Amino acid sequence: MKVRIPNNNGGMSQQQMLKKVQQMQEDMATLQADLDEREFSASAGGGMVSVTVNGKHEVKSIKIKPEALEECEGDPEMLEDFLTLAINEAISTAVKTSEEEMGAITSGLNIPGMPGMF
Repeated sequence: MKVRIPNNNGGMSQQQMLKKVQQMQEDMATLQADLDEREFSASAGGGMVSVTVNGKHEVKSIKIKPEALEECEGDPEMLEDFLTLAINEAISTAVKTSEEEMGAITSGLNIPGMPGMF
């Protein structure tokens, strides 16, 4: 089944639109590879715990300052909470960055009949 794209997209021909979509796909693949390799860090507990994740949301490192162990000595749940907060914040930063940068690539594409997709 062939899909016919109406030519009411600012004078852009179907061939031009197809080229633009193909370029966007290439740009997105390149950006995704870059994002997968980037590292995103966050800390919690006033910097006592810091975590680094990559763009695939894999934890790359966890750092715990010695004073965090002293402060949390009688309360391992506090250290667990700090770790959870730092991990979630690092992942949230990675997701937000990915969404913003991917959105910048797709923002100029307006396909008729597909509102809100790009």
